[in-house]
Amino acid sequence: MKKLFLQQKLMKAKETFTVKNEMEEDCYLVEGDAIVVGGKKLHIKDMSGREIAMVQQKLLALLPKFLVFKNGEQVAEIVKKISLFKPKYVIEGPGWEVRGNIFEHDYIITDGSKDIVHLHKAWLSWGDSFELDISDNADEVMILASVLAIGCVMEAQSEAGAFNSEN
Repeated sequence: MKKLFLQQKLMKAKETFTVKNEMEEDCYLVEGDAIVVGGKKLHIKDMSGREIAMVQQKLLALLPKFLVFKNGEQVAEIVKKISLFKPKYVIEGPGWEVRGNIFEHDYIITDGSKDIVHLHKAWLSWGDSFELDISDNADEVMILASVLAIGCVMEAQSEAGAFNSEN
């Protein structure tokens, strides 16, 4: 099992921040563009500054959608589905589903048969953060991009006044 940590106050689409591993070492750099002509964008880079993935808002959609690109190729689309009681997210491309309490930042991404990642709040020496417990052999960058995209969907809904709790 691998672990990554995102600082809570920095998980926004208009910030620059690093993602840390369990040794509190920086392992990814995330740079966000504020609202631009093509929608919000997050650039995920390795520590040498090379872009390894990008999350981009898909405009002109009924509900917020974000696309994930790796090596310039679209590999996933994060979609919030319409549901009556609890928000439902799917990650089209790898065929992942999101289960749990999205608004409390305690959820699991699964491929239907096994858990890929569990995201929950963690309190470390460097501040409140989100902890990602990533299953072995999982695509760490794809997981990071998906979690960031879900955060962007939640932020977009909050900004639009469409934030509803699951209760």
